[in-house]
Amino acid sequence: MTQAWIKLVPDEGQPAVEAETTESGDLLVATCLAAAANGDNNALFDLGVAYSTGSHGVPCDMIEAHKWFNLAAVSGHEEAAHCRADVADEMTAREIAEAQRRAREWLRSGRAAA
Repeated sequence: MTQAWIKLVPDEGQPAVEAETTESGDLLVATCLAAAANGDNNALFDLGVAYSTGSHGVPCDMIEAHKWFNLAAVSGHEEAAHCRADVADEMTAREIAEAQRRAREWLRSGRAAA
């Protein structure tokens, strides 16, 4: 069975799919988390995009954005490292440390695919 999730960032030449019911962002987060837990680094990146822009019903949260971009970068998503650096430019050292702590917690929790 394939996991379905919302694609926020389109592949080259393809439009992004918009979710119709993301008033609270719950649908976006749940579907991306399911895909991320199955090893989809694009889902990690999409969570970073949503949190960094406050889009799709997800609140703007730079700590969460950094966390997701960091996890995507570590799993091989090339653009995520650049986005992580851009987000970090707007954060304090304490906020970056908290984002890194949350990323380590995600990895240790076993929610990420091995």
